[in-house]
Amino acid sequence: MFTSQWSTSERKYDVIVERDVKVRMPDGTSLDGNIYRPASSEKFPVILGAHGYNKDLQSPPLRPVGFTPMRGYMESGDSTFYARRGYIHAVFNVRGTGKSEGFYQLMGPLEVQDVCHLIDWLAAQPWSDGAVGMFGVSYFARLAKAVAAAGPKPLKAIFSPFAGTDDYRHRCYHGGILAHGFISHWRNSLHRPNYRSLYKEAHGDSAYKDAIAQAMRDEEIMALPGLREALQNPGAGTNTLIVDFLLHPFDGPFWREHSAQDAKATIPAYRGACWGNYGLHLPGAVTAWRDWRGPKKMVIGPGIYLDRPVYQYQDESLRWFDYWLKGVQNGVMDEPPIRCFIPPTGEWKSLEDWPPPGARWMTFYLHKDGILSEHELWPGEGSDSFDESAFEHGALVYATPPLVENTELLGPSVLTLYLSATDTDALLFITLLLIDREGKEHELTRGWLRASQRRLRDDSQPWAPIQSHDKRGLLEPGKIYELRIPIVPTARLFQAGERIAVRIKGADDEPAVNSLQALARNHLRRPRPLRITIHHDESHPSHLDLPITRGNIIGTFFSGGDITSFGLSH
Repeated sequence: MFTSQWSTSERKYDVIVERDVKVRMPDGTSLDGNIYRPASSEKFPVILGAHGYNKDLQSPPLRPVGFTPMRGYMESGDSTFYARRGYIHAVFNVRGTGKSEGFYQLMGPLEVQDVCHLIDWLAAQPWSDGAVGMFGVSYFARLAKAVAAAGPKPLKAIFSPFAGTDDYRHRCYHGGILAHGFISHWRNSLHRPNYRSLYKEAHGDSAYKDAIAQAMRDEEIMALPGLREALQNPGAGTNTLIVDFLLHPFDGPFWREHSAQDAKATIPAYRGACWGNYGLHLPGAVTAWRDWRGPKKMVIGPGIYLDRPVYQYQDESLRWFDYWLKGVQNGVMDEPPIRCFIPPTGEWKSLEDWPPPGARWMTFYLHKDGILSEHELWPGEGSDSFDESAFEHGALVYATPPLVENTELLGPSVLTLYLSATDTDALLFITLLLIDREGKEHELTRGWLRASQRRLRDDSQPWAPIQSHDKRGLLEPGKIYELRIPIVPTARLFQAGERIAVRIKGADDEPAVNSLQALARNHLRRPRPLRITIHHDESHPSHLDLPITRGNIIGTFFSGGDITSFGLSH
């Protein structure tokens, strides 16, 4: 890649591959990896990818295909791409995975320290010039952020898009609701994991058995055969990993130790996600932007993730590493810090900060007859109810009339509900929808909340409520509660004639139409039938706050812009 002012490192080297390289940690544990080097006697910067998957299948000579769980673990990028351009690419398994020794640490503090020692080793090798970066998506990116926060001296920059930040809220317990489908699948992506219970290590065998017994009294968990079997046979296969997730249903030290420490990081970081990955990586991209203290850039792309094996972003990452590891003055930091793809235009929008400085959150009220409008609620509008049970998954949908203005949404949304239920808890699944001119619904993004975990943290913002998720405050049946539900950011230019809608449900039984939607499905469900009521009147103004960055100057029209009927009924 080049312009009239700069060019990236030239493709000019043959490649030497060293496989099954062993690096000993201070406690004697050996990590195993492959190292791809330029065939030259020069010294080069090193790019490291650390992970828990099969290292030999990271960049095989396969034609890339769209993201699929069958290839989901291919996340390191093409090692030969970097080696041919004057970088050493090292791809290592973390302890307790692949051919690395020890017990798997689930991206905890010991795993992070291992990678710091590995970075020191790589920087000291005769073929290294002493500068190290980290590259990769998902697991690679999450670990890179954690290592960057630890600050090993040779680490100069990371390129880490599609990285989670909060393992409790963004991956395992959406809104306090266990995402059992994803974690049950993800454990099978790990390569030869050697795992022993971190709960048992921290609390002892007796407490471990007591906690399992307590979990087995949870009706939501025991209704699922896979989770029940894991609790009944915690030592079988990777059941121990699932059990540790089940034994930590609330946020706390366990999740903090296994989540990012972005506020401690001063190393340059390039991050991002895609609009379709709202069930896993997208929330972490924007919270990392908020907290990261070092130089940073972010790209949020079209909702299709990346092909596997991963090769997109490699030219962009090369420019990034040329600047930070080789000192090439290519102007990468002179450009806008954030770029966002805007569907369906196919165009990009540049931002100076997040949330978008130009966003204005407009309040749309939930009216009777399923209307979503900026108009204030009228007296006596009442409420709407739906039933949730194993036999009936009801729903409420509130939609604007057809838009008369092209209206762009960019950023996070917030749904405020005044809710009552006939049970002591309710699981809420919120979907932001586009309804096209033919009346077909298109899912844009989601939000979740367990009603009993509704308490907000003090650091919540109007556009980003954050639940504490440290305990449950059960509902009193029939009592009305105010809930503020964060909805993962999205981007969409709604065109005239289309409608904005929100769907409220007590289960996520809708079939996924693609692999990214599947990442946001398969949560726990309530075991007993209940009725959920949404109140919307002058005293209980249930509403949706939407981030408008274009259009909606006059707003929506109850008439839908139809001036031919003269208000007459037909």
